[in-house]
Amino acid sequence: MKIREKVPAVIYKDGEYKKQDEEVVYDETSTITINNSIKRNFSTSPDSLKDFAIGYSLGEGIIRSIKDIEEIKVKNNEIKIAIPQKNPDDYNEADSIAVSDGGGGWRAKIKHVNEVESSYSLDSDVIIANMEKLREKAINWQKTGGVHVAVFVNKDNFIVKEDVSRHVAVDKVIGAAAIKGLDFSNSYIQYSGRMPADMVIKIARVGIPILVSNAAPTFSGYSVGNKANVTLVGFVRGNRFNVYTHSERINFK
Repeated sequence: MKIREKVPAVIYKDGEYKKQDEEVVYDETSTITINNSIKRNFSTSPDSLKDFAIGYSLGEGIIRSIKDIEEIKVKNNEIKIAIPQKNPDDYNEADSIAVSDGGGGWRAKIKHVNEVESSYSLDSDVIIANMEKLREKAINWQKTGGVHVAVFVNKDNFIVKEDVSRHVAVDKVIGAAAIKGLDFSNSYIQYSGRMPADMVIKIARVGIPILVSNAAPTFSGYSVGNKANVTLVGFVRGNRFNVYTHSERINFK
């Protein structure tokens, strides 16, 4: 499976230019079909699509556990999932769960997300060190600059995924962690990208207590983080960062 492709480009630097090949990342439309009825399309990188589908289903409240999936098939960029419910939208309505992707209405959606219950804490030097480690392992980002990168950290587990979509990158690490049976309540996610409400709702719904980014939260993300008991750490750059919500989980050193 190819993730990158070389294309001809003109490179300009210091008043001079030259022709050379540059690498760009593949992006394509992937489709998740649930119970042969509901289809949702996404712009994704073409790898780790099983992880993505599982993480997406958990983060959107379509399933409560990986055990809810009766069958999952991935062929090319088509993903088919079978779950006990006849229709995932009916499942959401019956259980008062609203999906977080859809841009808007976050104030209503957060009403259906429980507060994260976790005593997990994180040392400040670990946050800084793992951001550098994340950059080192972001191979496609280094080669192309065209993807987002996310990591799921749990004890010695450091699961890294990249994607053209920041949401899909996070879904992929959630799915990969779920497959390994890792404890979400004693883990955190570190990724590249803003922290708006829809991203924080996804994190809260699966019970992850800390979200770390090199960027900042929006006000909607800040509001959701406060209400859902999620610690938001942003602007991790060099030896500094900002903690926006629930700073008691960060051990400053």
